[in-house]
Amino acid sequence: MRQLFYLILYQPIFNLLVLIYQYTPGHDLGVSIILLTVLFKLVLYPLTAKSLKIQRQMQLIQPQINALQQKYKGQKELLSKELMELYKREKVNPFSSCLPLLIQLPFLIAVYQVFITGLKPGELTGLYAFVQNPGPLNAIAFGFLDLAQPKNWILAGLAGLAQFWQAKMTVTKKPVVHGGGAKDEDMAAAMSKQMLYLMPAMTVFISYSLPTGLALYWLAMTLLTVGQQYLMLRKTAPAVPPAVAVR
Repeated sequence: MRQLFYLILYQPIFNLLVLIYQYTPGHDLGVSIILLTVLFKLVLYPLTAKSLKIQRQMQLIQPQINALQQKYKGQKELLSKELMELYKREKVNPFSSCLPLLIQLPFLIAVYQVFITGLKPGELTGLYAFVQNPGPLNAIAFGFLDLAQPKNWILAGLAGLAQFWQAKMTVTKKPVVHGGGAKDEDMAAAMSKQMLYLMPAMTVFISYSLPTGLALYWLAMTLLTVGQQYLMLRKTAPAVPPAVAVR
């Protein structure tokens, strides 16, 4: 299994990064990582688009979910049944948006391995025959940023802010209802609310602990996702009525 991971993910990503590095003006590793991220984003575009589409659908039916929560307050079984019928009627699976993210996880692990083991000082190993060995890669990006060192608070903080920005775009505010409303949120809404703060905090912690090159990759990937998300939300922005009737 480990050998399969090496052959299918690690080695191709490692060779692609070295190849980009060779043809990048000035052999700037930071620019190479950004270009690699753009290529990954293009490859993973369909998966990300599917995940964002589901999140958008959940935003649009949130008023109906809120109305059901108020109508069946304190009746968890009936609420669950009505929510399932709503999801079925609207053809929305609130948990399927996690699947594309899980599929992307092996890519992130492979990139992590590339930065941890593949870019160590010394002679590069595992290159394909058609990829010329450039010797030790210069880890200084943009003339000042050491991508081989961890504990870069600035880049870690930027990565966390970008993650928060991305999560914030998918959160729908619950309307204020006079006379009280349902206090319990459905599982999907609760997960979305937790992700809004949990993921940015985890991003800062992980980015600070790992090589700065991985934090740069994470920041670039998140910003590209924010751009894709913005375009999708702008394209699919139908007016949502302020009040939604519940049968």
